Amino acid sequence: MGALDEPLTKLVGDRTAKVLADSLKLRTVGDLLHHYPRRYVERGQLTSLDDLEVEEHVTVLARIEKVTLIPFRGRKGDRLEVIVTDGRARLTLVFFNQGWRQKELRPGAQGLFAGKVGLFNRTRQLASPDYQLLDEDADSDAARQFAGRLIPVYPASAQMPSWKLSICIETALTKHLGDVREPLPAELRAAHDLIPLQEALELIHRPRNQAERERAQSRLRWDEAFVLQVALAQRRAADSALPAVPRKPVPGGLLDAFDARLPFSLTDGQRKVCGEVFEDLATEHPMHRLLQGEVGSGKTLVALRAMLAVVDAGGQAVLLAPTEVLAQQHHRSIVEMMGDLAEGGMLGGSEIGTRVVLLTGSMGTAVRRQAMLDMACGDAGITIGTHALIEDKVQFQDLGLVVVDEQHRFGVEQRDALRAKGGQPPHLLVMTATPIPRTVAMTVFGDLETSVLDQLPSGRSPISTHVVPSLEKPNFLARTWERVREEVGKGHQAYVVCPRIGDEPEEPKKKRRAAAEDLEDLGTPDAGAGSDDKRPPLSVVETAEMLTRGPLAGLRVEILHGRLAPEAKDEVMRRFAAGQVDVLVATTVIEVGVNVPNSTVMVIMDADRFGVSQLHQLRGRVGRGSAAGLCLLVSEMPAASAARARLDAVAGTLDGFELSRIDLEQRREGDVLGQAQSGVKSSLKVLSVLEDEEVIATARTEATRLVAADPELAAHPELRTALASLVDAERAEYLEKG
Repeated sequence: MGALDEPLTKLVGDRTAKVLADSLKLRTVGDLLHHYPRRYVERGQLTSLDDLEVEEHVTVLARIEKVTLIPFRGRKGDRLEVIVTDGRARLTLVFFNQGWRQKELRPGAQGLFAGKVGLFNRTRQLASPDYQLLDEDADSDAARQFAGRLIPVYPASAQMPSWKLSICIETALTKHLGDVREPLPAELRAAHDLIPLQEALELIHRPRNQAERERAQSRLRWDEAFVLQVALAQRRAADSALPAVPRKPVPGGLLDAFDARLPFSLTDGQRKVCGEVFEDLATEHPMHRLLQGEVGSGKTLVALRAMLAVVDAGGQAVLLAPTEVLAQQHHRSIVEMMGDLAEGGMLGGSEIGTRVVLLTGSMGTAVRRQAMLDMACGDAGITIGTHALIEDKVQFQDLGLVVVDEQHRFGVEQRDALRAKGGQPPHLLVMTATPIPRTVAMTVFGDLETSVLDQLPSGRSPISTHVVPSLEKPNFLARTWERVREEVGKGHQAYVVCPRIGDEPEEPKKKRRAAAEDLEDLGTPDAGAGSDDKRPPLSVVETAEMLTRGPLAGLRVEILHGRLAPEAKDEVMRRFAAGQVDVLVATTVIEVGVNVPNSTVMVIMDADRFGVSQLHQLRGRVGRGSAAGLCLLVSEMPAASAARARLDAVAGTLDGFELSRIDLEQRREGDVLGQAQSGVKSSLKVLSVLEDEEVIATARTEATRLVAADPELAAHPELRTALASLVDAERAEYLEKG
């Protein structure tokens, strides 16, 4: 074990090491050295307090403006209220029964203040924050620590504020900087003018000026990009070395018969992408292709044509969907598109047809057994299903193509378990309706070739999107329900989406009471004002009840969510698709794949609780027919908040690729490839997948060249060590997720 792999207990002691591990997942000396500052501040350069978000854990540099000790009325104790400012905005610090702090928290002093931003009486505050005053004697620890250089502000926690982290990192630098080894090849460092890693680590933590910080970040940015791209290049090389059965389209087969029946022409984009897919299918190595495209761009049609081509070539194809609702929807729409071509071997079926079967975990035993028999004997050329397809007892006669829909919902183990069911590795087509910027595709899906569908089929109608500020303008919410009634009156249908189901296990009385009041709050301008607790998200069950009793009384309103029995979910979707339901109140279970052209309006409640890309996916469920679509984003968030800015961005454009950039720009960099998407800590600390396109592209080229010359990295032991640190058991899956 190298010095950088040593546990932190030896460096900082058991108690501090436990706090670092529990709150920040920092366990070794190497973890600590690579825990970089989030930003830097200079003495006298105060933090902008206007930008602080409620619920965010922050460290700010501010000046104390006013200090007031307020005794409690009618009981013992007091509250120390400290107002700090950046010269424009103010933030309140509150300490309970700590009046003695009045002696050191004096007006005019500057300090670092850390805590979680709360809201009390509509005023942002930090309750009992940690702090480090900087305007102390020149001989003080704080003054010496930050003298003559930038002050690093680290990603921190309530138990471990930034300046305490800084002390731990200083200790690690002093004792172990010399143990850091160089992972990048010398010729690569020289070609790109990169400073040594030891120097970069020192300058990232101890910069005297912005120029030193930039030099350090430039080097560390390269480390992150290059190690990631080496991992992906190794996977690409391993995949391309595998054998596969070529699956060339056969003239006069299923594909030609299907194309002849299409009531419309393929778009230029669909033709181009189909050509790329067919070219890959004809090779003796497995296809690994990512198909991304806008909502409604026709990805399913491209995937179906690929599956038909494989069936023509004697193989079988499978489409893996993340939810039963989506699997059922895919099965229904594919069978409808194929007609008797989907009834091969059945009475009335086409002579050249095949069988299209559905397999989900909740199917009855007899139906499930028959589906598995059709797959095993080869009668089922196309199988559509959920995770149930991955079970060991599911077998195929000759699996030639795996199509994975919405890849970001599956891990590498699930994907590979399905691919392993082929005698030889099957071809792989990954689909996602979430537009992905090029650099993200290179970073996350770097082992896949990419095809993009950005052209909508003709006949699609425009979708107009508007934000409904329900607290500021309750009449707008009333008008929302009027618009729903108007659309239903024209013979159309509507979705209402909520972030929560509402049949969760029994909650404490306080929470139950808050949930019961949610619906009353909907139309009340003062709802939640002055409340310390954010109310629970609106739910499907409660919202449906409110609508049927109130503004949508008399309409046919039904609910759909993930905890309904599978047959109930399928029945609701069938009835909705058949026009027997006017308004479907649902969770995000309808986010992808659901296709009901008669639906023209979608109302998204508590829209600020959804991500930008998710909102874009949801609104893609309307405007799928000849009538124009309408999407209404209902939110209680104030106009100046970042949440409202996200909603305004969604309302401002239908360009999913533009929205994906906005989404990533507004979220923290750590969330781009980190916990929010993969469930594990992000390895990207300096690299920006949006801003560093040139570095990522160049690193990809260099990594591909190095792996081609030395696949096992035998001549690069330090790079191999860095790679092992990144691609552990968890991160191997992380690399595969979008």
